[in-house]
Amino acid sequence: MPSVTLICLPFAGSGASFFKKWQSSAPADWRVLAVQLPGREERLDDEPHTTVAAAVDEAHAWLRPRLDDAGRIVIFGHSLGAVLGYELARRMSADGPIAGLVVSGSPGPGTVREDPAAGLDDDAFLAAVRRLAGYRHPAMDDPEMREMILPMLRADVAMHEGYRPPPGPPLRTPVTAVRGDGDDLVTPAECGQWADTTTAAFTSAELPGGHMYLTEPGGERALLRLIDGSLFARPGMS
Repeated sequence: MPSVTLICLPFAGSGASFFKKWQSSAPADWRVLAVQLPGREERLDDEPHTTVAAAVDEAHAWLRPRLDDAGRIVIFGHSLGAVLGYELARRMSADGPIAGLVVSGSPGPGTVREDPAAGLDDDAFLAAVRRLAGYRHPAMDDPEMREMILPMLRADVAMHEGYRPPPGPPLRTPVTAVRGDGDDLVTPAECGQWADTTTAAFTSAELPGGHMYLTEPGGERALLRLIDGSLFARPGMS
């Protein structure tokens, strides 16, 4: 029985495999449980979701039978994943208490993106995504892989750009908002907007790196150590 189950939601264009190595970087009594949305990796042939509500409906249904004896539940998401994680936390709070929500690389959920990318042609779309994400997946340099990934990436961007938080009370879950200290896409003030989403404790923090700090060497270890210390106030990993 794990003491903590860390539920991970994908950022745009990513899949559950991104979080695979996190299990070996996490404390030994943690379980890392990554949600695999349709349209990616082994679910490549499944139609991807284009709304946050549909993605969270599926994630919630998939998770419920997997959370028996879960220990304390923490939800993590970066960028698009932050929005997915926030809505999942709202949904799961009806099932029982959530120990923490960790949102990363994202302004508050009410922020509307300027200059939407969803309707652009392929080249302009990919350029816009690279600018908005501060990251380009190496697979985009392979024409065949690009053709396979584009529908899922377009769906993710449409999901993110079309999201508007529905009305409802704030969470009663501790929220930690994280950004890279060199992130030129999300400011400290925008990171702090997440304080309005909860009546429980709110913490903001910075880690070394840019917007995609968690893809940089040691990024996931630093993040996991931060989660461990900020939510549970006990020594982190060595």
